[in-house]
Amino acid sequence: MRAARDVRVVLSRVRRRLRKTYDTSALTPSQLSVLSRLDKEGDASVSELAAVEGVRHQSVASAVAVLEERGLVARRPDPDDGRRQVVSVAEGGLAFLADSRRAGEEWLTRVLEERFTEAERRTVIEAMSLLDRLAES
Repeated sequence: MRAARDVRVVLSRVRRRLRKTYDTSALTPSQLSVLSRLDKEGDASVSELAAVEGVRHQSVASAVAVLEERGLVARRPDPDDGRRQVVSVAEGGLAFLADSRRAGEEWLTRVLEERFTEAERRTVIEAMSLLDRLAES
């Protein structure tokens, strides 16, 4: 039980700290979540996004509208169903996500080099391998 709690707490703290490394003030958490999900899982309709995000269709539709207005996502007709539209990450969205990831990786690299010994960094790498196995379970 302690290991489970410790993993959850530490990963949450690291995730929050990573988010502080890049400016997400331009996006709400729901907009950022939609953009990240589209990047990770591929194109989807607003209805599909609402289902996997566990929120109302209208909430996702509003988030997508803002993301589209800012050039971060694009909509196009679904080739299999003309009544439906598919949302995908646009070039601007890919650039935004890449900049965010790069900022997080730069922070992590700096902190690992400044605060950890070589042996501790090897331990972190080994722990990541174990956590990756956990994520695949």
